[in-house]
Amino acid sequence: MKTSPKNSPKKILVIDVGGTHVKINAPGAGPTVKVPSGSLMTAAQMVAAVKKVTAKWSFDAVSIGYPGPVVNGRPAREPHNLGGGWVKYNFQKAFGRPVKIINDAAMQALGGHRGGRSLFLGLGTGLGSAMVNNQEVLPLELAHLPYKKNRSYEEYLGTSGLKLFGKKKWEKNVHAIISLLKNALLADYVVLGGGNARLLKILPPHVELGKNENAITGGVRLWNVP
Repeated sequence: MKTSPKNSPKKILVIDVGGTHVKINAPGAGPTVKVPSGSLMTAAQMVAAVKKVTAKWSFDAVSIGYPGPVVNGRPAREPHNLGGGWVKYNFQKAFGRPVKIINDAAMQALGGHRGGRSLFLGLGTGLGSAMVNNQEVLPLELAHLPYKKNRSYEEYLGTSGLKLFGKKKWEKNVHAIISLLKNALLADYVVLGGGNARLLKILPPHVELGKNENAITGGVRLWNVP
């Protein structure tokens, strides 16, 4: 990855917002802390929970992985699995620090990137997707694109697909779609994240499991890329 510019912040608070938990980490603060989120958590409630955890932490800037599309550094629409108030919320004012917001899958993609052109697929409740081309992060919205039989990629690869097809057929679908997307997007390799990725018995060629800490690493790297 690109080396850190002299004026980039040294201590980054990284917040990975999910539908079940919010993960919080900063250099020197110890292990990642999880706080419950859920379908009723608003942006203000998330910030309050994070500020409670980080009251004695030292950090210079904030990275937020957001579970939805981000345009021009701001959430483009309210999240599906959380409460409201995210699109217009002033996170920088609330934290009193510079803030960068990126799609959560893109943050994980950045954390798992090893150079070249990588595709990240998050196999969880839904389907997260992003690419990193050298130093450029490219958020994708593949989940709701039609795949076949009037179902989307997410309906085949997400938890609903796992329940519908069963584990064996679901895994076959995962292999087929990974191959399709890797070839279509000219990826050198694919990194899999999300809780269901670890259900795969065999990984296709040039496919690897992402590490749990990739989102945190991506949040730190976010301040060192264009």
